[in-house]
Amino acid sequence: MVKLTKRQQAFADKVDSEELYSIDEAIKLLKETATAKFDETVEVSMNLGVDPRHSDQMVRGVVAMPNGTGKTLKVAVFAKGDKAEEAEKAGADKVGAEDLMEDMQNGNLDYDRVIATPDMMGVVGRLGKVLGPKGLMPNPKLGTVTPNPGDAVKAAKAGEVQYRAEKAGIVHAGIGKASFDEKAIRENFDAFVNAIVKAKPSGAKGKYVQKVAISSTMGRGIRINTSEVEGA
Repeated sequence: MVKLTKRQQAFADKVDSEELYSIDEAIKLLKETATAKFDETVEVSMNLGVDPRHSDQMVRGVVAMPNGTGKTLKVAVFAKGDKAEEAEKAGADKVGAEDLMEDMQNGNLDYDRVIATPDMMGVVGRLGKVLGPKGLMPNPKLGTVTPNPGDAVKAAKAGEVQYRAEKAGIVHAGIGKASFDEKAIRENFDAFVNAIVKAKPSGAKGKYVQKVAISSTMGRGIRINTSEVEGA
């Protein structure tokens, strides 16, 4: 029999893995069990009744967290002239064109978000094999290909979360920190889940939201009753 660590035992004593909790109960339990020595990220995972291999069942988008995510994103922007200035003033960590492309080709990819103006996509397109696997390729649907890079930088820095259904139809994202109060976590949770519900694709059949769980970085999932999720 596998022996549980003190942390795992404390979690097991508080959380029933078979129980379906209300959203507020789950958040309360998460805060009580997030006892790591660092500020753990609050993560939400949703199992959806979709098969992303079909184009009419893809779930992908972006949503702003009302209370931020507790993390400052590092943002790179492909832009020239006035647009480059706009991005710099908005707080972009790196702004460039061909020089930025070469820098990324050389392996400098320490960014959380890459934004580009439409006229720069010819340059950015050459980075498909580099940015694509990391989920950093600018995309108009995510607002990362835009004629207004300043606004996109501000949104990213303010706590914008991107989401995309994986092969098994699972969507997950970090929506805040365990140090946030329960009200702030609940508001961020609602914003994220509501965005997923509204993004229900036309090809989705049957029950759309099948499972929902919330967890901290070092914790296990706390299952939430899907009846509390609007449109489930």
